[in-house]
Amino acid sequence: MAAKSISMTVPSWLNLEHVWLPYTQMKTASMPLPVVSAKGVRLKLADGRELIDGISSWWTACHGYGHPHILQAVAQQLETMPHVMFGGLAHEPAYRLAQRLASLLPGDLSRVFFTESGSVSVEVALKMAVQFWMNHGERRTKFVSFKHGYHGDTFATMAICDPEEGMHRLFQGVVPQQFVVDIPSTPEKLEKLHGLLREKKSEIAAVVIEPLVQGAGGMKFHEAAVLCELKRLCAEHGLPLIFDEIFTGFGRTGTLFACEQAGITPDIMCLSKALSGGTMPLAATVASEKIYRAFLSDDADAALMHGPTYMAYALGCAAANASLDLFVSEPRLAQVAAIESQLTEELGRCRGLRGVVDVRVKGAIGVVQMDAPVESEKLRGRFAQMGCWIRPLGDVIYLTPPFVTKEQDLSALTAAIHSVLRVN
Repeated sequence: MAAKSISMTVPSWLNLEHVWLPYTQMKTASMPLPVVSAKGVRLKLADGRELIDGISSWWTACHGYGHPHILQAVAQQLETMPHVMFGGLAHEPAYRLAQRLASLLPGDLSRVFFTESGSVSVEVALKMAVQFWMNHGERRTKFVSFKHGYHGDTFATMAICDPEEGMHRLFQGVVPQQFVVDIPSTPEKLEKLHGLLREKKSEIAAVVIEPLVQGAGGMKFHEAAVLCELKRLCAEHGLPLIFDEIFTGFGRTGTLFACEQAGITPDIMCLSKALSGGTMPLAATVASEKIYRAFLSDDADAALMHGPTYMAYALGCAAANASLDLFVSEPRLAQVAAIESQLTEELGRCRGLRGVVDVRVKGAIGVVQMDAPVESEKLRGRFAQMGCWIRPLGDVIYLTPPFVTKEQDLSALTAAIHSVLRVN
C-alpha cells in the first residue's frame, strides 16, 4: 500500500484498500483521521483526541453536531417512514418543507424541486434554464458564469466552473465550453459583460453566480452591488439569473440568504449543504413562477423530466424542517454576527505575517489569503496537533465554523492559524 502513515492510533477498519477518497491522489494519500463521534463543535478521534471543527464538515453543520432537536426529528421520521418514492406518492415532511422555503425565500421563488446533492441541484437549474427556452421555441445551450466559480463536480456543473483556475482543468475540451468571465466588479468588466450578453444573447440560457462569496474556487468575495448590476443586465436582456446559494444559504454570510443583502431575487436558486443542518443529504432547486409556468402545457414533453431516486428524501426533509426550526428558536444570525466580529479582530492579527496578502471576513467566513498555494496536507497535520480541524484550500486558509461555536473555541481556531503562519 502506498499510503503514508501518520502519528495516530489506526483502528482495524481504517485502510485504503477499497475506498477512493475525494479530491485525493491515492498513490500518495495519507491516512485520513478516524472520527468515532461528533458532538457540538468537536470531532472525537479514535485515539481519544478531540478536534474543534473549523469548517463545519464542508460548510454543512451550521448547528454543530448532534443537536437534540434535529436528532429527535430524524429518529421519529426513521421510525415512521425513512423514505418513499416521490413519483405518485407524497409525504408531509417534503410538502411542509417546500412551503416553508417558499415563505422564507425572497420574491416569488416558490416552486421547489428536491434533489439529494448540491451538484445535482445546479444540474437541475441548468436543465430548467435550457428547457425554459425550448418550451418557448428557442434553443439556447450556453451559460455565463464567473472566474473562480465552483458549482459542482458533475459534467454540466464542471463546464460552468472556472476552467483555468479550478479543480476541473483536466476536462477542458471534454465538457461543453461556456462563457466564463470576470466578476463585473469594475465599470470596465461590467461593460465587457454587457457586450457579451448583447452579442451572444440568442445562445445564452442563463447567468449563474455564487452570490457574495465564491466558495471552493478560492473564497473570493464581491460586493452586493455586483449582484444588483447582474440583475439589471439580465432583466435588460431577458435572461434568467441563477444564484448558487449552496454554500452561502442559511446564514453563512450574515443573512439567511446572501441575495437578501442585495435586495434582489434571482429566477432560480440552488440550496444544499446547511439545508438539513449537516445531518442528511438534501438539496433543492427553487424556481420563480415565471420559470415554472413555462413548463405548464398540454404537451407532456414540456414537463421537467427529472426525478432522483431519493428525491425529497423523507429523513432529509425531517432534518431540514428541524434545522429551520432552530433558526427561529435559537439566535443563529446573532451568533453569526458575533463570529464575524471575532474573526475580523482575531484573524486580522495575521496581517503582516510572511506570505499573507489579505485577510477578509464575511459573516461566519474568515479567510487568510496567502501569496501562493500552501502545503495543505502538512498544515492540516499541524492544525490537528493543536486540536483543530482546519483544511486549507489552494492559497487560502479559511474558517467556516458552526454557528454555535463558543468564543473560546473560535479563539483556539484563529490562534492555531496565527501560530502556524507565524513560525512557517
